[in-house]
Amino acid sequence: MQLTTTPTGARRTATFWMSHAWLGTHVEPGVTLDVADGRIAGIRTGVDAPPPGATVLRGLTVPGLANTHSHAFHRALRSTVQVGSGTFWTWRELMYQVASRLTPDTYYDLARAVYAEMALAGITAVGEFHYLHHAPGGAPYNNPNAMGEALIAAADAAGIRITLLDTAYLAAGFGQRAGQYREPDQHQLRFSDTTADAWAERASLLKGSDHALIGAAVHSVRAVPAGQLATVAKWAEERQAPLHVHLSEQTAENDACQAAHGCSPTRLLADHGVLGPRTTGIHNTHVSSEDIALLGVSATGTCMCPTTERDLADGIGPAVALQRAGSPLSLGSDSHAVIDLFEEARAMELDERLRTHTRGHWTAAALLRAATVDGHAALGRSDAGTLEPGALADFTTVALDSVRTAGPVPRLAAEAVVFAASAADVRHTVVAGRHIVRDGQHTLVADVPAALASAIAVLHG
Repeated sequence: MQLTTTPTGARRTATFWMSHAWLGTHVEPGVTLDVADGRIAGIRTGVDAPPPGATVLRGLTVPGLANTHSHAFHRALRSTVQVGSGTFWTWRELMYQVASRLTPDTYYDLARAVYAEMALAGITAVGEFHYLHHAPGGAPYNNPNAMGEALIAAADAAGIRITLLDTAYLAAGFGQRAGQYREPDQHQLRFSDTTADAWAERASLLKGSDHALIGAAVHSVRAVPAGQLATVAKWAEERQAPLHVHLSEQTAENDACQAAHGCSPTRLLADHGVLGPRTTGIHNTHVSSEDIALLGVSATGTCMCPTTERDLADGIGPAVALQRAGSPLSLGSDSHAVIDLFEEARAMELDERLRTHTRGHWTAAALLRAATVDGHAALGRSDAGTLEPGALADFTTVALDSVRTAGPVPRLAAEAVVFAASAADVRHTVVAGRHIVRDGQHTLVADVPAALASAIAVLHG
C-alpha cells in the first residue's frame, strides 16, 4: 500500500490496482482506485498494469458485503443444533442455554472472532440485532450497556463496521386475553428492560462513532406489547436511525397475533407506525398479499436469511413479490449456520427456483446489489456499497483462479462469484482503505479459527 501525507499529516492516502472490478453494471478490467481519509477519492479505468507503489488486488473486487442481520452469539450453536431433529422452538431452548453463559468479557471474545470470520468472508459491515442486555436474572450491569459496548469494541478489533441494532424485548409472547402479554421467562429476563420507555432510556446512552452506528429493533410483535411499539419507532425516528424487526418468521407468530389482535403482525406494525423506508423486516416469510402491499407501499425493506431460514425449516419467503411491491432486499447470515454472503445471495435465487420451478428471478448484478448497496442502506450507511468517488473505501476481492471460480471468461466474473464462489475464495478485505484481510489472512486477529474455538469452548465447558 502506498501511504502519503500532506505537510499537516491530516490526509492518509492509498492507491489500489484491481485486475477486475465490479462497477455496478459490469466487470471492468484494469481499475485504479485512490483512497483519501477512508473514502474513495477517484477511479481510473483502462489501467493495464499496476502503477508504482499501488497495492495489487488480483481477482474480482466488489464493494464490501453488508451482513444485514446477525446474532453473534448464535455462532456458538453451529453443529450443536444439528444433532437430532426438532423445530424452531426446540432450537430456541438451546440458544437460551448459550445466552445464559455470556458475560461482557466472553461476549467480546466471541464476537471479535465472529466478526473476524465475517471479514474473512468479505463482509465489511454487520447489523447486530442485539437483545442480550443484562446479567442473568435481569439485573443491569453497573454499565447498563456493557454487552452492547462489548459488541462495538469487538467489531472495531476485528476491523469491520457495525450498526448496533439495540433491541426492545419486553415480553415472552401473547397472553390469553386480547392486549395481554406474558412476562419474560427466566431465560428472557436478561433481554428485558421491562418497558419500552426504560429501553429507550438505556439505548439513548449508547454512543456511535465512525465505525459504529446505533440503531433500534423491535424483537417481534410477540416480544413488544402493541401499545409500546410506537415508543421504539419514535426513538428511531427522532434519530433518523435504522429500525429492524423480526417479522412473520413462523406461522405460529401469525396465528397468535391474529388471535390477540385480529390482524397480521405486518398490519399491527403498520397501525403503530413501525413500517417505513428506514425499517427492515427480517425474514418476512409468511406474509399475505395484503402484508406484501403494506410493506411495499411503505418502502419497508426485507432482509432474507436463506441459510438460517432453511436450517430452521422456516420456509421460503416471497422475495420476488416483496421486491416488486417496493420492498428493497438485503441479506443476512442471522444464526450463522454458515457465514457466507455469496451463499445467501445465490440461495435466495435457487430457493425461488425450487419454489416456482422457474429459473432466473435475479441476475448476478441484482443479487450483488442486495449483498452490498441495499444492505448497507438498511444499516444506515447510504454512502457505502459502491465503487465510486465519495463512497466509503470498503471493498473485497474474490479469487478468480480457485477450483470454484476458474474457467469463466472475465466478463462473467460476477456470475462466477455469485453462483459458485464461497467465503473461502475471498483474498482481500479493505475497510476505510485499511487492509483487514490480506491474501486470505486476517491482519488484526492472528488465528481466527483458534479464537473461535477458544471463545466457544468457554460457553460449552
